[in-house]
Amino acid sequence: MSKTALITGTSRAAGLGFAVARLLSEQDYHVILTARDLARAESLAARLPDATALRLDLTDLSTMTAAAGYVAETFGRLDVLINNASDAVDFATLSALDADLPAVQSALDIDVLGPWQLTQLLLPSLKAAPAARIVNVSSVSALQISTGLDLGASLRAPAHSFAKHALNTLTGVLASALRNTPILVNAVDPGETATHPERGDEDTARPARESARGVVWAATLPGGAPTGGLFRDSDLVLSLLPGTENTAGPDRDRSEPAAGKPLARQDQ
Repeated sequence: MSKTALITGTSRAAGLGFAVARLLSEQDYHVILTARDLARAESLAARLPDATALRLDLTDLSTMTAAAGYVAETFGRLDVLINNASDAVDFATLSALDADLPAVQSALDIDVLGPWQLTQLLLPSLKAAPAARIVNVSSVSALQISTGLDLGASLRAPAHSFAKHALNTLTGVLASALRNTPILVNAVDPGETATHPERGDEDTARPARESARGVVWAATLPGGAPTGGLFRDSDLVLSLLPGTENTAGPDRDRSEPAAGKPLARQDQ
């Protein structure tokens, strides 16, 4: 039986979610593409050899419940959950003093509360897999809150930064709660990615396929690998659990476990 991965936010051919789906498909995963617009997800799923499309709105509990039921009934397990969907970035906002609080609420709903609810609903299927992986697509912009780092443009996106900081916290608490299981939970920052060719961002950002490799690395970590960290590609950026230290580097073969002391390893 091939492994199955569910990816949220896969509605655009140029998007990170579809790039992740392509890479997993190349590793013989059955990929479940989800989006609020089912027709767009279906169009992308048709371009892959083994894929399913589902309507999933992270602000609509009924669609999340239906998706979880479909996974359980159709596959009996889920090997990978990638929480990729994200709300629009509020780069036009100069600071938290000017933040549009409804935009903050929307970001929290889609980036944090939705993934949290979806993870809970899919947990029985994740536990049914031999060694499931949960990957939350995050951002180093969250570090301006936890570390006070000057991150330039991201300082102008308080809703986005606040939501991603909360997502990092969620990653840590989920990893801690699942520490006595084979399930690994990590967050990955894909970096600045060219996902909007109509805006001409190819000149300032790397291709989505390149950014997707770090997400796939975390989704396919071997048993005993790290859990509870925020990674950029395969480099540790932030410890989300006590005892974390860098365990991998950009030049490592992503198919091999990183050497050295783990940030928190699961026993299997």
